[in-house]
Amino acid sequence: MTMRYGFIGLGNLGGHMAASLLREGFDVSVTDIDPSLAKRHLDMGKGCLWADTPADLARDCDAIITCLPSPAVSEKVLTEMLTTARPGTTWIEMSTLGRDDILRLATVASAKGIETMEAPVTGGVHLAAQGKITVLAGGEQHLFNKHKPAFEAMGDKIFHMGPLGSASIIKVITNMLAFIHLVADGEALMLAKRGGLDLKTAWEAIAASSGSSFVHETEGQLILNGSYDVAFNMDLALKDLGFAMNFGREFGVPMDLAGLTNQTFVRGKAAYGGDAQSTQIVKLLEDVLETDLRADGFSARLE
Repeated sequence: MTMRYGFIGLGNLGGHMAASLLREGFDVSVTDIDPSLAKRHLDMGKGCLWADTPADLARDCDAIITCLPSPAVSEKVLTEMLTTARPGTTWIEMSTLGRDDILRLATVASAKGIETMEAPVTGGVHLAAQGKITVLAGGEQHLFNKHKPAFEAMGDKIFHMGPLGSASIIKVITNMLAFIHLVADGEALMLAKRGGLDLKTAWEAIAASSGSSFVHETEGQLILNGSYDVAFNMDLALKDLGFAMNFGREFGVPMDLAGLTNQTFVRGKAAYGGDAQSTQIVKLLEDVLETDLRADGFSARLE
């Protein structure tokens, strides 16, 4: 019998990942608080069904994927799912949750006979659109084996990090590094600009050097374009940095750079608001120095 996946949350990341499942031939039921987001999925063929609510969706699915903006929303949606989900269903949480959140919610799900996996993703929205995002899975080995084909449909690098909670730690680590690199890249590009260098050539030289980073090669382009359009906001960055700081305290690890970066993002939110693009953290430097970091030939969005 063909397995049917449910997908709840069709935003920047989730929308692309649900589309990847459909493109690879999976049967998928979808729902979102904004029904218009499902149009492209329903247009992809008969394998896709719309459900009005998480409870309606859970009734007919063998596994349910959630990709949601916060632990509070994940808990609300899980509560609705559990009213109809059949025992033996797998809940696959692809949102970025704290380790304590996923462990607590998995206990709630287990009481209803639902098994839980976590599978946060990293690499950016543009890689999700290509079906090439990195999936960081945590949970029982038999669940990972069962759902690995679905993960492979959504991403091209799949890591089983260990038991439930493991993926939450590595996801926070990778995001923490990305935000540190972002702040550093802004300082590097500003040094180049104020030093009189051509910014396009400087960007290319850095990309070809030992000082390069994934963030420089991707989000650096959005800064130089001036769009900043990374589809990830200041509030989400601060959420992830908060998780990182909490792990530092728990594991006894000094977090000097992460702490400074966290405070920089607090300033960024104060200046531009929580909905501002996370890449606009570099605008703090641009504004205070009254110097824009712009160069021709860079895309407004990552494709």
